[in-house]
Amino acid sequence: MEYWVIFAFASAVFAGLTAVLAKIGLKGVDSNLATALRTIVVLGFAWMVVFIVGSQGTISGISSYTMTFLILSGLATGASWLCYFRAVQIGEVSKVSPIDKSSTVLAMVLAFTFLGESISVWTLAGMALMIVGTFFMIQRTAADAEPAEDRRSWIIFACLSAFFAALTSILGKIGIEGVESNLGTAIRTIVVLLMAWIIVFAQKKHTDVRKIEKRNWNFIILSGVATGLSWLCFYNALQNGPASIVVPIDKLSIVVTIIFAFLILGEKISKRAVFGLVILTIGTLALLIG
Repeated sequence: MEYWVIFAFASAVFAGLTAVLAKIGLKGVDSNLATALRTIVVLGFAWMVVFIVGSQGTISGISSYTMTFLILSGLATGASWLCYFRAVQIGEVSKVSPIDKSSTVLAMVLAFTFLGESISVWTLAGMALMIVGTFFMIQRTAADAEPAEDRRSWIIFACLSAFFAALTSILGKIGIEGVESNLGTAIRTIVVLLMAWIIVFAQKKHTDVRKIEKRNWNFIILSGVATGLSWLCFYNALQNGPASIVVPIDKLSIVVTIIFAFLILGEKISKRAVFGLVILTIGTLALLIG
């Protein structure tokens, strides 16, 4: 097994933990403010790793072309984060995640189209299974009693999150060509941080920092650390492996997310959703064969 596959799976585990930790930390805290605070933790973590591996000295060698795509990737990431954590705040994690992870198929289509990555019968079969699995997981059941307006709100934010996440993967793949992966991640995080805080100040939510309780702080910091670990693993895998395979493996974080949402948050999971999760997982694993 290629070592980048291990990093891709590690990214999925940490990303799954991020969603649940953030859900707990978001309780009573504005989602954009929490995202901005989490990003500070991610930024510090990312640059710490950069100095550990000693790649900070290569910044001057990054071309304007590469830097442009790193910045664009950071903007797409910021937009995806802001939409995702708003969706998580007003909706259930086990419902938001399947929609967010549907970005996988779009990212794969973009990888085939713009990056020229190969496509096989197994790849097409895996994509089809992922679409079917996602469909089963996001279907509304009789047990759903949320108001129509609330449902529309989190679905819109979840769909926007998926769209920007797909762009992030492709732009990030282009942006880290010839750049040490940890350094590329750290540079992208600066863009995300600036974007998040601009929105926070525009909404005049920065004064709410003093109102955040210690418990929320703990989970916001933990979710930031988990995000940092996920990013470092993901972009290491993305730099050395094809985006059309790395992205789907990373999106298996949904398995971790839903398991923890059930065990820690007490969210109910229908048999239909479990069936969809199994199909989605089989589809993702089929991509490794292709």
